[in-house]
Amino acid sequence: MNLIDLHQDLAFSSMKSDVINGPGQSSIKELKKFDSCTVFSVVFPHINTWNEFAEILTEKYRMLSQSTSPMMQLLIEQVKFYYYVSRSENVPLISKGSDLSLKGLKMLIALEGTDVLTDPFDVFLLKRLGFRSIGLTWNYDTKFAASCMSEKDYGLTGAGKELVKLCNSNGMVVDLGHSSRNTILDTCEISSSPVVFSHGNAKGAFDHIRNIDDRCIEAVTGTGGIIGITAIPPTLGADPGIEDMVKHMEYVGDRFGWDHVALGSDFLGISTTPKGFESVDKIRDLASLLGKHSDQVLWKNAQTVLEKILDKQVSGS
Repeated sequence: MNLIDLHQDLAFSSMKSDVINGPGQSSIKELKKFDSCTVFSVVFPHINTWNEFAEILTEKYRMLSQSTSPMMQLLIEQVKFYYYVSRSENVPLISKGSDLSLKGLKMLIALEGTDVLTDPFDVFLLKRLGFRSIGLTWNYDTKFAASCMSEKDYGLTGAGKELVKLCNSNGMVVDLGHSSRNTILDTCEISSSPVVFSHGNAKGAFDHIRNIDDRCIEAVTGTGGIIGITAIPPTLGADPGIEDMVKHMEYVGDRFGWDHVALGSDFLGISTTPKGFESVDKIRDLASLLGKHSDQVLWKNAQTVLEKILDKQVSGS
């Protein structure tokens, strides 16, 4: 069985648990059981903090119990973790489209949020460090873009537009997970490459602030991009289960085309899971529920899009 998962928090979780061999939602050991598996291996360079912002988001959206603060040193440490796994577990790091066809487990290093970046030209440094995907926001507004939690949705800033263009010209994925509505629409308007909404669900199937509405889905798919349906329980429905993930996939697939549906589990980034989707081994159950669409959703669509992005002519490297 093949798999491309657009979002797993391996490095962040490695700071508190064994994500190489240990039990849990996901691990290097379990991911190696797939015939071919590419995981967007996320760098989330934040430390947990306590303040009123977390209380507000928890009360309004059931999203956070803590707030966080970004730190560049944590970015470095999490990148070092992925290089360690690559050496110790013989797991290649994705750098170009042809790497996706390698057998076994591969990692694609992905930055979640631009909070730690100084300016758009940090893209060149990130690429040298091994990053191949940049998420414009997490739950905080940045100098580049507004997040889905923004009180004033200002979309992409001038610096954000430059960042998107540099990602495009350097063969890097632009990830719109956590982005605001205007950020999504602005990015889709200017991007010369397909964009990825790595982990979120369809607002038309269940209304939640982290979910993406029909106009934004149309904008993402209009670039040739993909929507990574996620296992984040509050975004799925009132009593979330694996069937709700399929419902969101069907919502996007039936209305906007099955070529645009993918999986972004958010394993290791969520404290609870939907019923029936507790760990990566349950992806086989998801495949059974998807039937004829399983290969498309679980790896083919993502591979097609990633090959277009990663093999694009690069500049300034």
